[in-house]
Amino acid sequence: MMNNEQTIIERAKNGDAAAFRQWLEEHYNMIYRVAYRFTGQAQDAQDIAQEVCVGMAVKLQSFNGNSSFSTWLYRVVVNSCRDFIKKNSNHRTLESSYIELEKNEQSDKNDSDKKVAWLYRMIATLEQSLKETALLVLSEELSHAEAGKILGCAESTISWRMHEIRKHLKNEIGNYHD
Repeated sequence: MMNNEQTIIERAKNGDAAAFRQWLEEHYNMIYRVAYRFTGQAQDAQDIAQEVCVGMAVKLQSFNGNSSFSTWLYRVVVNSCRDFIKKNSNHRTLESSYIELEKNEQSDKNDSDKKVAWLYRMIATLEQSLKETALLVLSEELSHAEAGKILGCAESTISWRMHEIRKHLKNEIGNYHD
């Protein structure tokens, strides 16, 4: 390590703000460059570089001169990149899982909406007594007995109508297209 750099590091370690600022100015580009090469993203590289620079006031105290300063600094930056990638890969995995889940739910909802629309179109083609029965039993979720009371017929009549409705829908399902 050059004597001038060694002096700046010692002064920065001892709390000299001007020396620390000078050290940051001399090394920021290298810190950013390494972070960028690790992440491939400018924003991520800036975040890592900022994190390294902020933490350097404390980390600089651990530099003992056993290795070259540049080797030590590269190790600090690489470790910060690893930590950042690990932390964000978990976040990104969760985020992408959530996005995939939302897509699937939306797709299921769209598919369900299409099926419900088809069902209502098919109910609309039924003769009036079957249509009324289907709407009360299927849409309003009334029991056969309740629907019978409302429509003024026996529960067994509602059961027979529902059988006819199911038969009609089974025949039409072959013609179902999205």
